[in-house]
Amino acid sequence: MSDSKKIVSLKNARQKTKETNKETANTSEPVYCSFCGRPNTQVVKMVQGPGVNICSECTMIAVQYLILEDKLPSSEAQKILDIFWSKIR
Repeated sequence: MSDSKKIVSLKNARQKTKETNKETANTSEPVYCSFCGRPNTQVVKMVQGPGVNICSECTMIAVQYLILEDKLPSSEAQKILDIFWSKIR
């Protein structure tokens, strides 16, 4: 998978201009996660927002935190977490 396909850009999501989103996602420079600092070349996917980026791993950590905040995740939520983390390792 090319590095440009690993970046999903939401910078202009409100404007819904596909051309602008494609131009942003096709950059050859690395995109770094604003949370962990890893470049898009070292993660599964990267989501770009206006002035902020988050990798798939940090997204799942955040989702896991929000789910586990209730102390007992639902069985469906736990399945999603288990599948994601098993594919990362």
